Amino acid sequence: MSLLEIAILAGEGRLKIKLKEFFDDLQANPVFRIFPLTPEIALEVAALGNGLRDPADRTIVATARVHRLTLITSDQRIIASKLVTVID
Repeated sequence: MSLLEIAILAGEGRLKIKLKEFFDDLQANPVFRIFPLTPEIALEVAALGNGLRDPADRTIVATARVHRLTLITSDQRIIASKLVTVID
């Protein structure tokens, strides 16, 4: 979902990056991992309840929860939801 959000921002011109190069660099960097959307994550999205309304935010939070990750975000809705551990 984060990749889609980045792609949308770049496509709209609100993010000034070379998208293909950015994605290639991201995939080559061992610090970052790209997780696929799985049935387990979809089930976690459903289990989140009404804490978050945005489907992308719900998917990002669910992915972090399923993989037991701390999420780095400045999104105040995600932080306020307390559904996942965050670094803001």
